[in-house]
Amino acid sequence: MKQQRAERVAEAMQAELAGLLQREVKDPRIGFVSITRVDLARDLAVARVYVSVLDAEKAEETLSGLKSARAYLRGEVTRRLRLRQAPALDFRLDHSLEASLTVQRLLKETGAAGAEHAGDH
Repeated sequence: MKQQRAERVAEAMQAELAGLLQREVKDPRIGFVSITRVDLARDLAVARVYVSVLDAEKAEETLSGLKSARAYLRGEVTRRLRLRQAPALDFRLDHSLEASLTVQRLLKETGAAGAEHAGDH
């Protein structure tokens, strides 16, 4: 039961945080950022917020901006979702998109190399 609630709250937090970042946070360090997922502890005390940044070169700067907006975001999410306890927000870079693109590139290269070797026989 607790796990299901944590998952529902995590989904709602993801949507609220995305909206807040898009409409209300005006920090110039935070460029185009996507909330890819939120992992919430069962006791709802800590939320790991995974973000994907469009400009990889500014990723650390974006994380710095998110960390400085953390108190505001925490308060707004808690108020909007009517949570009794305000979960601590832990922002982390999500590298899964980069990894996925690397795997796709390697598969294409392997497929092209395999096709060349097949032609040799």
